[in-house]
Amino acid sequence: MAAELPIVAITMGDPAGNGPEITVKALSDPALYERCRPIVVGDAKMIEQAKGFVNHPEIEVNPVSDVADAKFQAGTIDVYHLDLIEDVASFKLGEVSAEGGNAAFQSVKRTIELAMEGKVDATVTNALNKEAMNLALAPQGMHFDGHTEIYATYTGTKHYAMMLAHHDFRVVHVSTHCSLREACDRVKTPRVLEVIRLGWQACRDLGIESPKVAVAGLNPHSGEHGLFGTEEIDEIIPAIELARAEGIDAVGPCPPDSVFSEMNGGWYDIVVCMYHDQGHIPTKTLGFVYDREAGSWKAVEGVNVTLGLPIIRTSVDHGTGFALAGKGTSNELSLVNAIDYALRMAAGRAAKAQE
Repeated sequence: MAAELPIVAITMGDPAGNGPEITVKALSDPALYERCRPIVVGDAKMIEQAKGFVNHPEIEVNPVSDVADAKFQAGTIDVYHLDLIEDVASFKLGEVSAEGGNAAFQSVKRTIELAMEGKVDATVTNALNKEAMNLALAPQGMHFDGHTEIYATYTGTKHYAMMLAHHDFRVVHVSTHCSLREACDRVKTPRVLEVIRLGWQACRDLGIESPKVAVAGLNPHSGEHGLFGTEEIDEIIPAIELARAEGIDAVGPCPPDSVFSEMNGGWYDIVVCMYHDQGHIPTKTLGFVYDREAGSWKAVEGVNVTLGLPIIRTSVDHGTGFALAGKGTSNELSLVNAIDYALRMAAGRAAKAQE
């Protein structure tokens, strides 16, 4: 029954970007309402404007101030309305602004609160612009590197990690938004072990009974027994041994130049990566497909998941698309993937709660 479907809160993202447009595109599909009860968190005026950009004038936008007042019907987009943009007509798309950054931040914050209050079953985020958000937060003496840190702060989570997924291709990161020099310094046994655990548990939450976790090395050829660096010997191997002692099927350290092909071939359920680009590059190479002949993106797929939180958070695996804002050409596949991944995780948690 529709009343039993999970409620998914979707942030609109930075309103100067393509978040509102891909949200309307995704929610224009009646089939989505057979899988969940979606509600957008943001400014209803921006969603109304986006309808015109993507040629869906028939859709009704239903502003609400309480999740209980949502209709959850195909053909209607329920918006938990936060009056964030003063004048939509004069608001400039495709540009960094404190107003846009504040709107994106407030949407995320309220979405987290709704989940922590138990009013929604999962959360999905559209992209925000970090520069715009921190421009808005600076006068308050606040700063966040991105969504992950916002979620960690407002849920009181100390141990977390970023997972990227393209269907059954999954990677989880020891470090993300820091310099490569600092990333190397963050490869320490306690953190590697923590991320192995988080990745293993994420696979369990997705319904994989006995996940196999590959752990990538940091150095070329995983250090070649110390010839190209000793981080594998000093930090990574001890973490793998500790994880295996806990019953986790962890293997490695695996050479980074081959482990992702093996992952794609089904050898593993997830790969633990030592830094941001080690995991992002292979995942986006698979998910982002550019059609040379057509001169356009054929697919922009992928999901960003924050692990370790008390609530479910998935996200699109792309930026705000400022250059595409207002054109109606942005691809909504990543958002649909993120919604479906959130539903899969919600189902896994619900099943465990009944055990």
